[in-house]
Amino acid sequence: MSKRKNDIQAELAKRILVLDGAMGTMIQSYGLSEADFRGDLFGAVSAELNGLNDLLTLTRPEVIGRIHEAYLTAGADIVETNTFNANGISFREYGLQEQVYAVNRAAAELARSCADRFTALNPQKPRFVAGSIGPTNRMASLSADVNRPGERAV
Repeated sequence: MSKRKNDIQAELAKRILVLDGAMGTMIQSYGLSEADFRGDLFGAVSAELNGLNDLLTLTRPEVIGRIHEAYLTAGADIVETNTFNANGISFREYGLQEQVYAVNRAAAELARSCADRFTALNPQKPRFVAGSIGPTNRMASLSADVNRPGERAV
């Protein structure tokens, strides 16, 4: 068991914990533009970035923070990081695979900061952070070439 003051296992023994909802749907409700996804950091990137929601942790962290806060205000005990596609395979499509670590780190720090703020408001109800890991855009199980089954994109 973790040495953390607010251990999730201990909390689960006392009550049911509620996980936040759909980050992507909440992001869509903001009607963000390509410029929001690019921010000042990615102006030179040739690929269209609109829809690469994970980047918003770097370019529009206040939006992602407001989404975490909305779920925490609604009663969520656990917020997920904004990292559903923050992996090298998915980011390679945009030429941004070198940003994966920065996005994951910033997303974890932002979610942790929001959770800590809400825990401080009500220490009897600690809040937690879960890392979000989604699928990639590449199939890992089948070869695109039926004559070479060992040949895979991933």
